[in-house]
Amino acid sequence: MNASVFLSCSESLYEDEEFDHRQLAGLLVSKVFYYLGELNDSLVYALGAGPLFDVSEDSDYVHTLLSKAIDEYASLKTKAAESNEAADVDPRLEAIVERMLDKCIVDGRYQQAIGTAIECRRLDKLEEAITRSDNVHATLSYCINVSHSFVNLREYRREVLRLLVKVYQKLPSPDYLSICQCLMFLDEPEGVAGILEKLLFSENKEDALLAFQIAFDLLENEHQAFLLKVRDRLSDPKLHPSEPEQSGSAEPDSIQNGSASASEEVRMMDETQASNGNVPNVDPREAIYAEKFAKIKGILSGETSIWLALQFLYSHNKSDLLILKTIKQSVEMRNSVCHSATIYANAIMHAGTTVDTFLRENLDWLSRATNWAKFSATAGLGVIHRGQLGKGRLLMTPYLPQGGAGGGGSPYSEGGALYALGLIHANHGEGIKQFLRDSLRSTNVEVIQHGACLGLGLAALGTADEDIYDDIKNVLYMDSAVAGEAAGISMGLLMVGTASEKAGEMLAYAHETQHEKIIRGLALGIALTVYGREEEADTLIEQMTRDQDPILRYGGMYALALAYRGTANNKAIRQLLHFAVSDVSDDVRRTAVLALGFVLYSEPEQTPRIVSLLSESYNPHVRYGAALAVGISCAGTSLSEAISLLEPLTSDVVDFVRQGALIAMAMVMVQISEASDPRVGAFRRQLEKIILDKHEDTMSKMGAILASGILDAGGRNVTIKLLSKTKHDRMTAVVGLAVFSQFWYWYPLIYFVSLAFSPTAFIGLNYDLKVPRFEFLSHAKQSLFEYPKPTTVATASSAVKLPTAVLSTSARAKARASKKELDQKTNAEKSSAAESSAVGSNSGKGKSSDDKNGDSMQVDSPVEKKAEPEPSFEILTNPARVVPAQEKFIKFLEDSRYIPVNLASSGFVLLKDLRPTEPEVLSLTDAPSSTASATSGSAAGQQGSASAMAVDEEPPPPQPFEYTA
Repeated sequence: MNASVFLSCSESLYEDEEFDHRQLAGLLVSKVFYYLGELNDSLVYALGAGPLFDVSEDSDYVHTLLSKAIDEYASLKTKAAESNEAADVDPRLEAIVERMLDKCIVDGRYQQAIGTAIECRRLDKLEEAITRSDNVHATLSYCINVSHSFVNLREYRREVLRLLVKVYQKLPSPDYLSICQCLMFLDEPEGVAGILEKLLFSENKEDALLAFQIAFDLLENEHQAFLLKVRDRLSDPKLHPSEPEQSGSAEPDSIQNGSASASEEVRMMDETQASNGNVPNVDPREAIYAEKFAKIKGILSGETSIWLALQFLYSHNKSDLLILKTIKQSVEMRNSVCHSATIYANAIMHAGTTVDTFLRENLDWLSRATNWAKFSATAGLGVIHRGQLGKGRLLMTPYLPQGGAGGGGSPYSEGGALYALGLIHANHGEGIKQFLRDSLRSTNVEVIQHGACLGLGLAALGTADEDIYDDIKNVLYMDSAVAGEAAGISMGLLMVGTASEKAGEMLAYAHETQHEKIIRGLALGIALTVYGREEEADTLIEQMTRDQDPILRYGGMYALALAYRGTANNKAIRQLLHFAVSDVSDDVRRTAVLALGFVLYSEPEQTPRIVSLLSESYNPHVRYGAALAVGISCAGTSLSEAISLLEPLTSDVVDFVRQGALIAMAMVMVQISEASDPRVGAFRRQLEKIILDKHEDTMSKMGAILASGILDAGGRNVTIKLLSKTKHDRMTAVVGLAVFSQFWYWYPLIYFVSLAFSPTAFIGLNYDLKVPRFEFLSHAKQSLFEYPKPTTVATASSAVKLPTAVLSTSARAKARASKKELDQKTNAEKSSAAESSAVGSNSGKGKSSDDKNGDSMQVDSPVEKKAEPEPSFEILTNPARVVPAQEKFIKFLEDSRYIPVNLASSGFVLLKDLRPTEPEVLSLTDAPSSTASATSGSAAGQQGSASAMAVDEEPPPPQPFEYTA
């Protein structure tokens, strides 16, 4: 029978509703179409086969049609959801999908069932798969990872997370850490506050430890507005009805008393009331809650963590001042760009350490900064003293506007000081916001307004404060180019992630003004407002990317980058690649490539592959963008593919491409030791060579100087992290890098990179939020994660020495003389029988004399002293430096007194005390000396800061000099 005739007969049998074996005929036709490659027709007839289409059959036919059915079903459900309509799905198709999901659940293939249920938008089956799994907690964790990695639509992801929260809360022992992370993504502070209160009211001490750990983990995501909402929703203790507000004071001093002052405050208030004879009937549970409440309030406001981080960065500071001295000596005084770059590098190198020794030792050199260089030099103090919330204003007093109309100081210093206050209080600006507002309103000097706007945006980051927005908008409407640029950026910082109608106002003004600087500031500000909004931002992105003004299209690239940050969204990647190769503006093309780094930082290994061709583009702007894209997405990872891509770009023919590649390489290599990757040492030597080379162009030299600062950032104790431990984005870090990348147009924005710094620390805390001393294990060789060795004076002061030229005739003559001398000595040794026993020593002497010809490095043979093998582990003491690559090697000792309340190997870790009756030994880290600024620091403060430096106690010898009569 002809195949077509057979097929048509089978189809007619299937269509005959009175035929008893109609479903069998459908299955037969389905298989025929399958082998003919007609999958759509095959699926239609398989649906007609009903139960005869066995989803459990292990064959290519069934597997292929199941995949086809799932894709078809998921497509229909997604389209219906996007259009807000009911899905019109064939009931037979739905039945097949349900049968397959049921089969997966019955067979125990829960992960497959979860993936299919999420893709098909069957949340009922998703819940069933989770609740019936063997390990519900592990399944829920897997589900959270899948929803963040593979669910492209933000609103649907929120639906999945709401379901997961519901499942979590039904468990007999809920995972409150994961629940609170989900609630933070859903922006539901009431739920988090309720969980924290429940744990704090519990009489179990471990519940309080868990509450503190939750607060620290939420803080790591750096969502200031959300944390303030949680804090404000916590029930105030009923212990003292007239208790004054503790968090809104202009200068919170509690930070200076350590992180565990809360319980002392409560006790002191009790004693005060007792001494007045006014002892109320206090519920003991309320008294304990008041103590816990004060502690968790300090954590949520950020004061506790900032204080602990300050102590760690100060006490563990390993900055190498000789590197900075080398840079300073090599920079020509006429070159203001490199002079400023050195100031930037010093600030980055000492970010958060409070150590400003280099500035105080070089005041004359520093005073050569003028105008905007002076603005940057003053602002750099804000990076160095970042986190000094209680003393920030005091530190900057010598530079701040002194009131009155004239002020008296340089407007550049005053503007820089206001910017510095914003950097000190970045994302924690409750105590300084009002002062910055007053400073902004009381001046008409555009330089001071510029600094005040940037400072205010940093201090009120993401709070969406309407009053502050109006103040900044008034500055914008003055249409001053310098102040307006900062106002545009500041409005974006204030409204970051709100996607409010304010973006429309900003876009309208960008079309009205004639100043490019203002348009550029507004373009970045508009992009910041749609941070993390994904598909909600598509309309605005479309509007910006189609604009005739290339500056607004450039802002559209940032809007795409920030709206889809860390999602690896295919649609966003395709759009950015399209603009990277098609736009007529180099600025837009460069930024489109750079923006890929923000979209892909959650999957850094993808970035080098995606931008590899772009890194070889004929257009230098595209190559520069490719370098920074890799630097941003692969920061702190030491990814081999990233380093391999950047290496050729560090010797590119175009100076600004070399600059971008050097900065990006430093971002990738930060906190990576030479032992774990030898290319780190080669890169450090390359930087030194570029800095010392007098013929190197200014742009490359600036890149090398900044790279030196980033490589040793924060006293060699911080890394650049865009994701928290729980794989949520660190908002401040992402925003900081986005504004930092704008330094192409405005150098003072370089300081925003400090917002992305995260201490590489393990800081274990007890119930009182003190740091107990105990030891734990790093199960890896110490050399793999040790600090870089400090540079020696010889290395730091020596110029790049070129090899001595030797004529070939001289070399041959020298070789003949050496050979003749060696032959004579050999003959003399052979003729002397008495010395036969000393042949070994004589031959050794012979080799020693021959070493002058080129073997001089082997004079000291290591035979006499055998090098001991390096131990395969290292004992660390709390608090300790633990770099990201080291976290997987951290173990707690078996007989340890402390164990973590949650399995964590870095950051702030709450510890359970297994021997509470024994006295505790605390790690007493020296508090940072609260010296005043560089010009007003006392001698004692100078000694205190210098003691933390990794500089030899013996002073270095003087520099080489030439005597002229």
